Amino acid sequence: MSKDILKLKPESIWKNFYELTQIPRPSKKEEKVIAYLKKFGEDLNLETIVDEVGNVIIKKPATSGMENRKGVILQGHMDMVPQKNADTVHDFEKDPIDAYVDGEWVTAKGTTLGADNGMGVAAGMSVLQAADIEHGPIEVLITMDEETGMTGAENLKSGILDGDILMNLDSEDEGELYIGCAGGVDTNGEFKYKAEDTPEGMAAYKVSVKGLKGGHSGLDIHLGRGNANKIMNVLLMKAFEKYGVRLAEINGGSLRNAIPRESFVTVVVPEDKKEDFEAFVSEFEEIAQDEFKKADPGLVVIAEAADVPAKIIDEKTQKNLYDAVAGCPNGVIKMSESVKGIVETSTNLAIVKSDGKKIELCTLNRSLVDDDRDKLAAEIRTVFEAAGAKAVSEGAYPGWKPNPDSDILKEMKEIYNNKYGKVPEVKVIHAGLECGILGATYPNWDMISFGPTIRNPHSPDEMVKIDTVELFYDFLVETLKHVPEKK
Repeated sequence: MSKDILKLKPESIWKNFYELTQIPRPSKKEEKVIAYLKKFGEDLNLETIVDEVGNVIIKKPATSGMENRKGVILQGHMDMVPQKNADTVHDFEKDPIDAYVDGEWVTAKGTTLGADNGMGVAAGMSVLQAADIEHGPIEVLITMDEETGMTGAENLKSGILDGDILMNLDSEDEGELYIGCAGGVDTNGEFKYKAEDTPEGMAAYKVSVKGLKGGHSGLDIHLGRGNANKIMNVLLMKAFEKYGVRLAEINGGSLRNAIPRESFVTVVVPEDKKEDFEAFVSEFEEIAQDEFKKADPGLVVIAEAADVPAKIIDEKTQKNLYDAVAGCPNGVIKMSESVKGIVETSTNLAIVKSDGKKIELCTLNRSLVDDDRDKLAAEIRTVFEAAGAKAVSEGAYPGWKPNPDSDILKEMKEIYNNKYGKVPEVKVIHAGLECGILGATYPNWDMISFGPTIRNPHSPDEMVKIDTVELFYDFLVETLKHVPEKK
């Protein structure tokens, strides 16, 4: 049961996290959580600000004797990625998350958990509530719409926050300190088409590619997991060549920053080719399962008889779509030469979806080097345009350039070593933290990112390791106690 979470330690952070799981908060639908956070701050009699776009800022004065310490901004984002399994009934705009304790982890039943970034927000709330910890001036900044555009960070005004140090609480490996991140841009394509009548003598099938792990399109991109859109496209191209299979509709992936786990199509097949097509799909499944047996052992490819649709996508658009998806880069493009073991540049073909009039293709391109991000986006636009699609890149955000000489980094490495007997790893993350954007607005900030251990974010397998939450929170509290004095 969800309420078992309330028995976990530290009680304050788990209670706050549980409360957040009860509030629907998918990206761009954060009205309820904004109101909740505003009331939370006001009930503590703390200065609480909701800015023009919906970011929530709560300010807590220094404890006695700590007034001369540098001000700290604790930052997280309020929204969560709304992903669920196809057989899970859940409305992310209305229903609470059904979170539960599963051994050493907390996870959710059939949906994303929202530990990304509910854990960071809950930690900031706990610091605001606490009457027994020492700290200098604290400001908790909770941004909106991080997952689908970083709208909150992009629109944060200068002059609202007074602190000197930004602690982003949105990393996902306890015992690691992050000092840099990738920038990103969305590159999208669109085919317009006029649906045509389905020919006589056709049988219909719903073909499904499912059972893939998916995951975060930055953090998990190097794991070699299957991309449902790519797998489905190979099947469709071969089926067209062999049997003249025609496409009626396609629905693959759902979020730009999640590796697509599922793709569903409706196709029509000449009646006299039905048995051959069914055998082909079974054979294709075996080949695909063998290819992904280590990275994605749950892969399933099935064809089920369906009602014959009245309309199908015209043949020219169908061919162009297949060319665009086949030619679109996907996965790791380049590993970093300067930071060992880190992906430098990658891209994710996240969505391929038709609606009766157009077909939409969405990709998210990431890089630690902004120029390489833009070159990759231009390459993908060229692929889409060559196939006859309209292509555009939008929503670009900068990376966060590492500063290995950061004062707060040096301080936190020493604190962690003293507390836990080991030096934390210092890393750069191949994901889009908000630090790059926020640092452009507040260039004086010394920035760092850390958090508890979270696995499989952006997928229904998302989970947070219980014991790391206490380690993370205790480290945060200890760090606040030792923040340097203002110079």
